[in-house]
Amino acid sequence: MTVTVVAIFVIVYLGMILGGLPFLQLDRTGVALLGAIALIAIGDVTPEQAARSIHLPTLLLLFSFMVISAQMRLGGFYDWVTQAVAALPFGPRALLAAVIAVAATLSAVFSNDVVCLAVAPVLADACLRRGLDPVAYLLALACAANIGSAATLIGNPQNMLIGQVLRLPFGGYFLEAIVPVALGLVALWAVLAWQSRGRWHTVQPLAAAAVGRHAAERTPLDRWQTAKGLTVAALLVLVFLFTELPRDVAALTGAGLLLMSRKLHSTSTLGLVDWELLILFIGLFVVNHAFEQTGLTRQAVQALAAQGFALTEPAPLFVTVLALSNVVSNVPAVMLLLPAATEPFAGPLLALVSTLAGNLLIVGSIANIIVVDAARRQGIAIDWRRHLRTGLPVTVATLAITAAWIAWRSGAMRF
Repeated sequence: MTVTVVAIFVIVYLGMILGGLPFLQLDRTGVALLGAIALIAIGDVTPEQAARSIHLPTLLLLFSFMVISAQMRLGGFYDWVTQAVAALPFGPRALLAAVIAVAATLSAVFSNDVVCLAVAPVLADACLRRGLDPVAYLLALACAANIGSAATLIGNPQNMLIGQVLRLPFGGYFLEAIVPVALGLVALWAVLAWQSRGRWHTVQPLAAAAVGRHAAERTPLDRWQTAKGLTVAALLVLVFLFTELPRDVAALTGAGLLLMSRKLHSTSTLGLVDWELLILFIGLFVVNHAFEQTGLTRQAVQALAAQGFALTEPAPLFVTVLALSNVVSNVPAVMLLLPAATEPFAGPLLALVSTLAGNLLIVGSIANIIVVDAARRQGIAIDWRRHLRTGLPVTVATLAITAAWIAWRSGAMRF
């Protein structure tokens, strides 16, 4: 049993590294699902054991906020707020700060991936109409969405997982995360403002036909649907902060209320749910649980500790999270390391480092990929070199801030 489980585990995580498997039309989600199916098919895991290995509260919380984010998209909120920010009578530097602040704030409550998906094309159009080079602003959107999502336990999938599994209090985590997140956003602005000095404007304004086409594709603001979504999101944050109600149950209730609509069909709302991400979680839950049952995870942690690299200490865990997040991506990395997260500082460290590490490379975060793809569709080139020129200093700066903060706070973290 152990040999086959290890073999499947290795193949699945090789797929996480490569983004798929050679000669097969599989992405990371397909690889994770196939791994779970293989474990069940060969009898190493029974269907009942597979079902019990899935952390249902995390899936329910993730699904619920996907529904809430879908409500905001269908209500035209993201298009409206992006156009409002882009129309501010600010200079290039102040406008950059506004984009960073808004992207980070939205991503702390709604999914960073959804924010980037909805905002990127509208932001690119708005910059080109103002004669501004959109590259700096699009990079600001991607990086700020990643940084801002680290501020809460609902900002991104890995934070939801960490918060649910480790039972971190919503307010307690926010107070620990807000300082490095806020300083990280300032560092992002400084990096982009310095890199863009003297090169804020573009000589290639958006063609009138393209402006009309992209404007026609936008969702007009529906004030009632937007108000419903914002009200539910605000109430949920208050519930998370001031009550002991299970976050997954509260969020699921909010999602259910939004699905009861006389205007927005449930097919439209559920069509915007990222089912592939939910399946990725399910597959990895099963594969990781099977591997953990072999005892090899515990033995590996003990062996590392014997060599002076104990994952129960801040520095080794920090380095490991950073490395794995850039090798297998942040969600699989967090799933692998959660069993070692036994100290009070481990939860905030996992959440902050795994999220901030995503700014290094385009493939380090789905939000980065979404923004780059949106730019490409509008004729704006952001290749890996251009992204790295911003992503590297931003990642180094934000992780240095986080390391200093955790080093100072690790002895005081008592959730």
